[in-house]
Amino acid sequence: MLVQYKKDYEKTAMGLLSFLPDFKNLDNLRDEMKLNQEDNDFQLYLYRNDSSNIVGVLGTQNDDNFIIIRYLSLAPGFREEKYLLDILKNLSEDYPNKKIAAVPEYTYLIKLLKKNNDK
Repeated sequence: MLVQYKKDYEKTAMGLLSFLPDFKNLDNLRDEMKLNQEDNDFQLYLYRNDSSNIVGVLGTQNDDNFIIIRYLSLAPGFREEKYLLDILKNLSEDYPNKKIAAVPEYTYLIKLLKKNNDK
């Protein structure tokens, strides 16, 4: 389940983001957290697994017609396709009238979603 980021989850979100190469640098990580708090077009979501543990973080950018996936980071024990699909399904349900897109590094997620929807 995707839940909207709240300040209470800052350390958890920062820990999950630190798995991504761009956010290993603490200044970049702080800038990203600030961007998500100050600009309504940029949203951060936390992903809870079936046990209600936060095991992932999803960064999006909202546009009039699109939700753009900027990054997705999962904890090491949760990097299976089923978790990716659950996150994408949740995002689709939260924004039924918007097309999901992704920055180039994450276009494989769009292909995964399309493949799963074609089944």
